[in-house]
Amino acid sequence: MAIFTLQPIFQQRIWGGQNLKTLFGRDVPPDQPIGESWELVDRPEARTRLVESGQTLHELWASADRAKFFGTAAPDTPQFPILIKLLDAQDKLSLQVHPPAALAPQCNGDPKTEMWYFLETSPSAKIYAGLKPGVTRPQFEHALASHTVADCFHVLKTAPGEAMFLPSGRVHAIGAGNVILEIQQNSDTTFRVYDWDRTGADGQPRALHVSESLACINFDDFAPQFAQPHADRIVTCQYFTVNRHRFDEPRQNGDLTISGRGFYFLFISQGAFTISGKEYARGTSLFITAEPGTLTVESRADRGELITVTWP
Repeated sequence: MAIFTLQPIFQQRIWGGQNLKTLFGRDVPPDQPIGESWELVDRPEARTRLVESGQTLHELWASADRAKFFGTAAPDTPQFPILIKLLDAQDKLSLQVHPPAALAPQCNGDPKTEMWYFLETSPSAKIYAGLKPGVTRPQFEHALASHTVADCFHVLKTAPGEAMFLPSGRVHAIGAGNVILEIQQNSDTTFRVYDWDRTGADGQPRALHVSESLACINFDDFAPQFAQPHADRIVTCQYFTVNRHRFDEPRQNGDLTISGRGFYFLFISQGAFTISGKEYARGTSLFITAEPGTLTVESRADRGELITVTWP
């Protein structure tokens, strides 16, 4: 197996901030609202580069050695099918929805199922996810017209270590004060149903997609709750599996076994670690190839935590 660090791709967003620098030492552009860092992505407009080799994720995916890098369970798709981001939401995001696979083509978009893992939250941080029990489509449309649609959403307070699974069709928004690791299908399709009547960087209201949103919203999706992890497993779905590995004692050791079935994306969410003899700080993202072997992991802090992503 081989371990590669990943070169992040920063995205300016009106709701972003500077927390990726403050928390993780990232070299983000100063005095700019950086809302997203694309950690692992294979899209025409953005392709992750592996620092040590200089190769892009797409070059590995398109190579004859795909199974060597991504494992025997890698699907036969034109692009690497998972997109992983860090989000710094210092203002609330739009109320939005992503299209289900059955509706995406007619909406001229790509389907997106995703999950959020909360890394840091302010005392007042919250999210909007799904509908309040009993909200109907006519009620939702009436609230849209009266600019009160946020009242239709189910609201949850957030805390570090919580996770929310968001299947396509679930209306949602991230509230202010959340720093999140997001794992999703490789899609950049978002339909905004409401954007709090604010303007974008150009002083104009950002585009809304009300008709597409209404077509895609699951109006039977009421009051979803945070994910309930089973042992190390946080979430698994048909697109990805996300695990959490906790180290509750200083200098605690552990092993991560690579079977050959799949790659690992590894994110250091708490503490610092020595992995196979090399030290890595909090906020580091690593790509670990699928060649069989065992990684020796040692926590270098009182408490440590790793998040890993691989195939389901």
